[in-house]
Amino acid sequence: MNQWWQWQGGTPAISEGFAVIGVGRFGSAVCMELLRFGAEVLAIDASQRAIDELRQQAPSIEARVVDCTDEEALRAAGVLDVATVVVAISEPIEASITATLIVKDGQGSRVRQVIARATSDLHEKMLRRVGADKVVFPSKMQGTRLGMELVRPNLLERLRLDDRNSIEEIKVPNAFVGQSLRDLNLRKNFNVSVLAAGPENRLRVNPPASQILQAKELLVVMGTSEALESLPSN
Repeated sequence: MNQWWQWQGGTPAISEGFAVIGVGRFGSAVCMELLRFGAEVLAIDASQRAIDELRQQAPSIEARVVDCTDEEALRAAGVLDVATVVVAISEPIEASITATLIVKDGQGSRVRQVIARATSDLHEKMLRRVGADKVVFPSKMQGTRLGMELVRPNLLERLRLDDRNSIEEIKVPNAFVGQSLRDLNLRKNFNVSVLAAGPENRLRVNPPASQILQAKELLVVMGTSEALESLPSN
C-alpha cells in the first residue's frame, strides 16, 4: 500500500517522526495508521481523557497532555522537533490557528510541514495565512462529493489525502453485515485498510480481525479512490 503520509508538497521520512495535535476520532485514526507503518508518533491533546483513550488502543504510543496554544509547552513536549505535524483539532478555531502558527513559526522550530484540519472556507484561509502547508476538510461538502454521495449513499465522510488516496467513513454495506473483518479481509479483497469500525459514538480504532460488523454501524477505511469505490454502496 502507498504510504499515505506522503502528502502533496513533501515526503517526510518516517524516521523523522510525526506529531498529531488533537486525538479525537480523526486524530486518533491518523495516529493508529502511522503506528501501523512503524512511524514514530507523538500524540498531543489538552484532554487527559482523550490521551487515556488513545493509550488504551496503543499502549506504547508517546502521548502527552499539553496545552496546544502554549508555545513553551509544545516545545518542551518535543512537538517543534519533528518534521511533520498534523493539527487535527478543529474547534475552537482559535486553538487550531494558534497551534498551527506555533509549530510553523515558533522559535527554533524544525517542523517542515504542517497539515491542518479546517471546518470552513474562512478557517482554511486563516490556517493558510499562518503557514499551514496543507488544509484538509473531513466534513466539507463539495459538488464532486455530493455527486459521489448520490451514487454511493453509504458514504458519510471523505477526507482526500492526495490525488489518489482518501480516508472514508461509510455505513457498513449490507453485504458485510454479520461478517467479521477477518472473513471480509478488505485489505486483500478490496485493497483498502480498516482504520476504525463500530457504532457511531463508539468507534473502535484499529479494530481486531474478530470484530463482527453490524447493520447501521460505521467503517472508516483508507485506500485509493478506485479501491474505495469498489466497495459495496448499499
